[in-house]
Amino acid sequence: MSGRFQPGAAVRVRDAWPERQGPVHLRTPHYLRGRPGRVLRSLGAFPNPEDLAFGRPAAAVPLYHVAFDPGTLWPDAARDGDLVVEVFEHWLEPRA
Repeated sequence: MSGRFQPGAAVRVRDAWPERQGPVHLRTPHYLRGRPGRVLRSLGAFPNPEDLAFGRPAAAVPLYHVAFDPGTLWPDAARDGDLVVEVFEHWLEPRA
């Protein structure tokens, strides 16, 4: 399973807050939600840890390395490199 995003794709992390509905296990940092990034590479597909944490059947979900400009996350961050984070596909949406 290669996933829907190719290297170089402009993406945005979904601005979703499912923890407001009750107990969840999330692997996507709060500070990335709603922020733009760029797919560096697909890492393959892995069982969804958000389901595994509760003992539910977990479908394999594509996982990506996504690069973020630190300046878009923190106003006073140095702009001398990218922050690279592993993000599961269901947290990503295309960005124009």
